[in-house]
Amino acid sequence: QVQLVESGGGLVQPGGSLKLACAASGHTFTSDSMGWFRQAPGKEREFVAVIHYHGVTKYYLDSVKGRFIVSRDNAKNTVYLQMNSLKPEDTAVYYCARAVRFSQNIREYDSWGQGTQVTVSS
Repeated sequence: QVQLVESGGGLVQPGGSLKLACAASGHTFTSDSMGWFRQAPGKEREFVAVIHYHGVTKYYLDSVKGRFIVSRDNAKNTVYLQMNSLKPEDTAVYYCARAVRFSQNIREYDSWGQGTQVTVSS
């Protein structure tokens, strides 16, 4: 059974940084592409970033390109999301998820973490 546990969320001022981590277990992590999504109050869950299982190919939501970096450490079964130059509109619950296939489409993800809250406010 796939288990994903996010950590690293919190309250940060605009312009600040946070690094989220997602620890995975119960599956062959090195064979799975992994994604990050977020959901703000009253909004649908949206794609943020995805990293291929080999760690080279990555896609990002346009509004986070140049600010967020997705990475993975296959030795630690962990995927990361480094978030820089944070804006109030980045406030959301952030989720990591396992991809059935490398995609930005939420329907291609079959396992989810519980989420971690990120709040960007002065």
